[in-house]
Amino acid sequence: MSAGAMLPDEVRQQLDMLSLEAERPLIISDADEVLLQFVRALESYLDEQGLVLRLGSFALTGNIRDRATDTALPGPEVRDVLQGFFEARTGHIDPVEGAAEALAALARRAQIVVLSNLPFHLAEARRRNLERHGMDYPVIANSGGKGAVVAEIAAAVRAPVFFLDDIPRNLASVAEHAAHVVRMHFVADPRLARLLGPAEHSHVRLDTWPEARQYIERRLAEGDG
Repeated sequence: MSAGAMLPDEVRQQLDMLSLEAERPLIISDADEVLLQFVRALESYLDEQGLVLRLGSFALTGNIRDRATDTALPGPEVRDVLQGFFEARTGHIDPVEGAAEALAALARRAQIVVLSNLPFHLAEARRRNLERHGMDYPVIANSGGKGAVVAEIAAAVRAPVFFLDDIPRNLASVAEHAAHVVRMHFVADPRLARLLGPAEHSHVRLDTWPEARQYIERRLAEGDG
C-alpha cells in the first residue's frame, strides 16, 4: 500500500486543495512548540481547570496533575483535557519568538505549509491564529504519524524539502516515508528542550528560529537541501 493510500479522507481533502510550485523549495512546519507556544497556552488553560503541568518528562500523560492533590490524571482524562484545550484555545495561542520573521524571510525563496496534529474541524481556527501573528500559510490538520502526509506533499515538488517538528516519532515517521526530506528537530520551550536530546531520525536539532533560518538558507545556498 502506498503512503498516499494510508491518508484519512479528511487529510486527503485538504491536500487536494493545496497548490504548490514544483520547482520551488518547500518548508513543512509543525505548529505546536515550533510556531506557537503550546505549553504556555496549555499551562494557562490547566490553571483555570484546577490542574497543573509538571514537566518531569517530555510527555503530557503523567505530568498533568490535580493541583489540590498532586495526583496525575489517567490517560483518558488527559485526552479529554486536551480536547477541551484545543476547542477553547486553538484560536488564541501566542507565537514562538522569531518564527514569523524567519518564515517571512524564507518565504522569499521557499513555499511554506503548516502541518499540525489537531482536530480536523479546528484547522481554520489554527490558520486564522497563525495569520494574526504574521504567518499566513496553508494549514493541513492531521492525526497520527506525519510521514505519509509529508511524503504526499513533498512528491509535488522537485526541489529541497525541509520538515520541522518537536516530536521524535513524527521525525521518525517522515524518515520512514520520505527519507529525502531534511528533518529538523525543533523544541521552542526551553524547559521541554532540556528534557529531550536530538531526535535519532533528525538531521539537525535547533531550538530557535534565527538558527533554523540560517540552517535552511545555508542548505539552499549549497544546493544540497
